[in-house]
Amino acid sequence: MKFSALHILPRRPRKIKEEMGAVGHDSVAATVNLSPAMEGSPKTVHERFRHKLKMPKILGFVPSPRSPKPIAESNPPQTEVIMDFMENLKENRLVEACQQLLLREDKLFGQETMTVEGLGQVCNEDDKDTLQKDYETLLLHLWMAVHTTFSSTPSGEHLEILRSAVETITLLEEKDQQWEGRPEGSSEAPVWRPHQCRLTHDTLLEKMVESRMRNAAVEEDNISVSSVDSLSTSMKREVCRMGKHLKETILRVARDIRDCYPPDFDVCNLYVRLYHQKFSARLTELARSGLDVDDCNYLLCWVNNYYPNDILKHKDLEGHINMESLGALLSEKDLTTLEEQYLLQKESKLRTWFSNALSKEEEGWLSGKSPELIDGYCFCPLAIDIIQAVDGAMREARILLGSEAKAQRILRQLDSFLISYKRSLEEFVKGRRENTQAVVKANLVNIEQFRDFIVRREESIPEETKTSCMSTLADLRDCGYGYFTGPIHEELRVQYHRLWTQAWFTGGQMVLDEVLGTLDRHMQQLTDLKPICMEELLGRLHMEMMVEYVKRMMKRKMRLKNKEQQEAAAKLLAEDSSKLSTYFTEAGSKISWLSEVLPKMAEVVRLQDPGSIQLEIVTLARDFPDLSWRQISALLSLKANLSTADVRGIKESLEVNRPTVTSSNINPPFFSKIPAGTFWHMPS
Repeated sequence: MKFSALHILPRRPRKIKEEMGAVGHDSVAATVNLSPAMEGSPKTVHERFRHKLKMPKILGFVPSPRSPKPIAESNPPQTEVIMDFMENLKENRLVEACQQLLLREDKLFGQETMTVEGLGQVCNEDDKDTLQKDYETLLLHLWMAVHTTFSSTPSGEHLEILRSAVETITLLEEKDQQWEGRPEGSSEAPVWRPHQCRLTHDTLLEKMVESRMRNAAVEEDNISVSSVDSLSTSMKREVCRMGKHLKETILRVARDIRDCYPPDFDVCNLYVRLYHQKFSARLTELARSGLDVDDCNYLLCWVNNYYPNDILKHKDLEGHINMESLGALLSEKDLTTLEEQYLLQKESKLRTWFSNALSKEEEGWLSGKSPELIDGYCFCPLAIDIIQAVDGAMREARILLGSEAKAQRILRQLDSFLISYKRSLEEFVKGRRENTQAVVKANLVNIEQFRDFIVRREESIPEETKTSCMSTLADLRDCGYGYFTGPIHEELRVQYHRLWTQAWFTGGQMVLDEVLGTLDRHMQQLTDLKPICMEELLGRLHMEMMVEYVKRMMKRKMRLKNKEQQEAAAKLLAEDSSKLSTYFTEAGSKISWLSEVLPKMAEVVRLQDPGSIQLEIVTLARDFPDLSWRQISALLSLKANLSTADVRGIKESLEVNRPTVTSSNINPPFFSKIPAGTFWHMPS
């Protein structure tokens, strides 16, 4: 049988020194293409051809055969030296050595060899045995070249040998395929076929990786002291050494070794997969060995952070490895067990820390100690300490668990803390101690900081946890701000009763001026309240006073009998609105939309035409969708000259237009804060 001709790489030329006889005729032998049967020493070759050459006799010339003189040449000729199989191996010319064996294999199994005399001679078993032994010698050199891939620092010569070994493997694989693809009935393949060098290569790499990872687990010579020896446990040191060795090796493969292999070997993925399997197997053993908390955390850090981020996503590996095909280092069951152990420990630690922090704060409250002043404002560090602890725990959990969703479980402890905090603060406020006002001022800052923390992270907080935290904080705010607004409203109660009375209407008493005077006196005692809390307090007072004003306006049975009275009342209403808006705006309230409520109601009181009143009511309902018909009826009842039919027409118009006007509302609820059932109703 015949096989396709192999590509013979050009031989490396070698300079030789030709020695010539006195007349230089021996140089002819060097240019003769001798058959294998004629190959031999120069002397033998010379003897064979001597009878064909006749030397002329020259008078006076005596040849000196023992001491021939070389012909002087300025540029000695270069002659290619053809190395034999063993010489190629010695020079690590593995491809050339392999090609020589393939040629011999073709001659032995593909055609008859010819002697010098031209007689046919069938190959014998000795030739086969010799060729098989030579193949074994070649393979030994191949596997030595592969085995020493990482034995030294990469160098040009070292990589060239590996490249030659890989090319040789490819040639042998191609020959295997030729034998496998031969037609039926062909001569039997040699006993050494197939070599399966690719399979052997991959198996050798697997054993190399296993050995190197095993050695890395116990050897520390190539790892810096600061990075490994400083670790507190033997388990940490072992994992660190294995991980660092893995990283260094696959980066070396990507940077240097990869170029020695053709693309079809996919050598980067091959090495990464082998190292991944060995690393995974060892980490699984460790995970199931019953780790303490510290070792558990360290192992999670490698599995969820260092390995996927610092190693697999290294820039030098980009485009060379397929991370999806690797799978996880630990099974879902093993990983869940470690993560649950970590979370339980972290939650317990946070609960203890939060409890101690709150207890320490309560001791200060009950001892009569006032909070410190920073920049002239009452301050308490509790919120900052708790938030930093939560932030730190969340950050660590995200790293160790490799998941934002899993880390969110930590926030449950903040929810539990806020409930305890609320209970403690409410109990303390009831005591009315000498330092209560200062303590509440400082804790209002805490409450706002907690609220800001939740609001800024609301997208990353589970809905259930966020709702619970915000509800608890709302109760805390009511407790804290209510401590200041309650006494203010209590003192203003008598003055509120004079609103929308005959004395208010005639102008004999400047009711609202007195109200604002009392409010201002209370506000002077809150100068050490932090601006963010002062803004919230003013907003609450602004809202509560507006609610009280409108409630008084709708509750009384005051009837404006004619146009003059209605216009006068509308004027007073507009003036009161202006006074309230000016006071709170200048003081620092940010609820500017409240200034629109009284002017719109004043317009309803002023107008006389039922159609205009109807349009104004629809506008008011558009801006404040929580305005109920009972509240509209109470407002219209102020106008004694408005007939029942007019009221019915306004109501029907509102019912028709309300669905189309409520969608454009941008104002928060207002009228829903006014208690129901307190209005006087116009008889139908």
